[in-house]
Amino acid sequence: QMQLVESGGGLVQAGDSLRLSCVVSGRTIYTYTMGWFRQAPGEERKFVSAIKWGGDSTDYTDSVKGRFTISRDNAENTVYLQMNRLKPEDTAVYYCAAGNSWPGGNYEFWGRGTQVTVSS
Repeated sequence: QMQLVESGGGLVQAGDSLRLSCVVSGRTIYTYTMGWFRQAPGEERKFVSAIKWGGDSTDYTDSVKGRFTISRDNAENTVYLQMNRLKPEDTAVYYCAAGNSWPGGNYEFWGRGTQVTVSS
């Protein structure tokens, strides 16, 4: 099994930055696609970003391109999401996930999420 624990969320103002971390235990992330998803109140969980196992390919949903950056440290079994120029519409619970394919992810392991709230 793989356990994923997100951290770094919080309450910030529009225009601020946050860096989310996802620490993984139980398995090495080296062979996994790692992704970030978010779920706003009353909405479905949606894809935000993903990074291929070697870190050589990334993907972003259009609304965060140019503002968010995903990265990974396989040696530390950790994935990051740097979020800059945050907007109120970025408010959501952010989830980390691990999958076994690229593209598409086929995510099989999920964290419990971290809340990000952006005030206007």
